[in-house]
Amino acid sequence: MAIFAYKGLDKTGKEVKSQITSESEVQAKAKIKSLGIMLLEIKEQKAGSQKSEGLSFGQSVSIEDLSLMTRQLATLTKAKIQIVESLSALMDQTDNPKLRVILSEVRQKVNEGVSLASALADYPKVFSNVYINMVEAGEQSGTLEVVLLRLADFTEAQSALKSRIKGAITYPLIMVFIGAMMFGLIFTVVIPKITKIFKSMDKAVPLPTQICMWISDFLLNYWWLVIIGSFAAYAMFMKYIRSKKGKVWWDKILLKMPIVGPLVTMVNVSRFCSTLATLLNSGVPILASLDIVKNLIGNVHMQAAVAEAKTNVKEGASLAGPLEKSGLYPSMVVHMVKLGEKSGELEPMLKIVSENYEDQVNNRLNGLTSVLEPIMMVGMGLAVGFVVFSVVIPMMELNSFSR
Repeated sequence: MAIFAYKGLDKTGKEVKSQITSESEVQAKAKIKSLGIMLLEIKEQKAGSQKSEGLSFGQSVSIEDLSLMTRQLATLTKAKIQIVESLSALMDQTDNPKLRVILSEVRQKVNEGVSLASALADYPKVFSNVYINMVEAGEQSGTLEVVLLRLADFTEAQSALKSRIKGAITYPLIMVFIGAMMFGLIFTVVIPKITKIFKSMDKAVPLPTQICMWISDFLLNYWWLVIIGSFAAYAMFMKYIRSKKGKVWWDKILLKMPIVGPLVTMVNVSRFCSTLATLLNSGVPILASLDIVKNLIGNVHMQAAVAEAKTNVKEGASLAGPLEKSGLYPSMVVHMVKLGEKSGELEPMLKIVSENYEDQVNNRLNGLTSVLEPIMMVGMGLAVGFVVFSVVIPMMELNSFSR
């Protein structure tokens, strides 16, 4: 069954754009005709398609869309509904056009005898290695419904964490934007008028006032250079930190930052423990699990420790050793991993650590705004105070001079 996007005219002559599900284009055209629509254009949608003129092929698939779809698939599978029928039901339920197309193609491949994991693997930008490996383990062990429920919990947790991080940085970004707009108006509207007064009096002004006048003059005459320079500096910085050398440098800086460093560590530790516990619980072998987890950790230094741990495990040594040696993983994490390895209860230990660090991340993110707010207010206050001081002092001197 495929999805067709079409454009046509209804009985009143109004243009109609929509989608229809059908086994073939011929059947799709017949269905559209039965709706009383004069067909102008029709095209089968493919997941890899780009937008064509006249037909919309949807947007990207967010982690929220994926989380909801996984939960629905887990529920249908638990109810003993066949995968092909479950995918058909999901096609009707999802609101995301791109995900609907992907589900249609996955359903067709599964119906042809391809495994669900193999069908999902054709869409790496939507389904991660964790997702695919867990589904494959569930299919091989005959516990797909259990694995999908765990996967739904995992994707929902990842979605919630991403939302909390976005929420924590939204306020500072808004403050920076408002502050930049406010100072832009001050230096391009207010200061030039005051500068004219000072120049007309032909009197020397203090250094702070000269600095403000210079900034104002520069912004008025070279505002285009400021905009281009800002974008160029940002682009060069992003290009550098995405390079191998730049990422090593930047990730090291992040770990040493007073407020950001502990948060980066907590997020990566939580991701390491929760993902590894979920994969091992789903029956994915530990070496494959460590390889997947390594690619999910955002910091290259913490990632290198996991890569070394994988080598250790492959050689029959301890998982905890390289983590402890790196000095980047907290002692509690190392201690719990050691206990898990000795007792043969690694997954439960990792789950405990994961839950603990998820709570710490939540608390840190909740407190981040309360910490940043006074810092940013003080910074903006000092900047405003400097401008006011630079303007008020000369004005007072001019008043006393005029008397």
